[in-house]
Amino acid sequence: MTSRLSVRLARLLNMVPYLIANPGISAAEAAADLGVTTKQLMSDLNQLWMCGLPGYGPGDLIDLSFSEESIEVTFSAGMDRPLRLTSTEATALLVALRSIVDMPGMVDPSAAYAAIAKLEAAITGAAPAPSALPGAEPPVEPPEVATVRAALADGRALRLVYYSASRDEVAERVVDPIRIVLVDDNSYLQAWCRQAEGVRLFRFDRIEGATELDEPAVPPRDATDRAAGLDLFQDDPSVPLARLLIRADHAWVLDQYPMHRVRSTPDGGLEATMRFATLDWMARLLLGFGAGVTALGPPELVAAVRERSTAALAAYAEAGLAGSGI
Repeated sequence: MTSRLSVRLARLLNMVPYLIANPGISAAEAAADLGVTTKQLMSDLNQLWMCGLPGYGPGDLIDLSFSEESIEVTFSAGMDRPLRLTSTEATALLVALRSIVDMPGMVDPSAAYAAIAKLEAAITGAAPAPSALPGAEPPVEPPEVATVRAALADGRALRLVYYSASRDEVAERVVDPIRIVLVDDNSYLQAWCRQAEGVRLFRFDRIEGATELDEPAVPPRDATDRAAGLDLFQDDPSVPLARLLIRADHAWVLDQYPMHRVRSTPDGGLEATMRFATLDWMARLLLGFGAGVTALGPPELVAAVRERSTAALAAYAEAGLAGSGI
């Protein structure tokens, strides 16, 4: 819960300068840029109304004029002023930048290295170095990674040449990009896959080729809602960890959900782990796999799956009896 509140706080703090820079933007456009659903965006805007400066009266709180058609900040409560970092904050930001600069697709390497150089100069008081690391140049971004980031910024569809680890094959996919996410030290493109007709994660280090298409990315209207469910997989130690037994013919789930392979089983299957935020959501997901994926733990997840599967079997049996006229 603490982690989710921290994520929301960071989003709220970023939202005000973003809206000031984009006056009159629609709720749908803002939600897409900020990586949330329209419903969540409207909830955040209502929350911002209660934020501001000490005193918390007229002239102290952030004020907005918003509807689904247009959003505008009428009073920023100082949120548009340049941010001044303490030494501790600047060091923390520097560490964070260094941790993601080598993650494909997460940031523009040149921009990240320039920011690192400026932060180092601000911390030490020295003049900015020509590169972020002495004697080092920003890494050259692979062309397919640059293409994916460009297509996402341009709102264009992509044709990917993608390696599927579970099927050990390379195939082409046409996708509508949604956003880039970091899960368990791996960066992914989150996109609507037209072939699978669903939201999928494509690991950057498995993208062997990318072509930006001359057509807009048009994921279904509910794709962002489906994509929001993948936020549950962030590697937060406070979030429960499911232990799963995956049958050999269901190894494809590793390509569609950020799971971690633990070991292979003698019959060709494998054990894997996956984090989840809500027990109900995870139980429903596993029931959808049928006998292909079995919950090994934690005990409450095993019990929830067993309870729901028993109830489903009872409902089918009752429907069968009703249909026979008994």
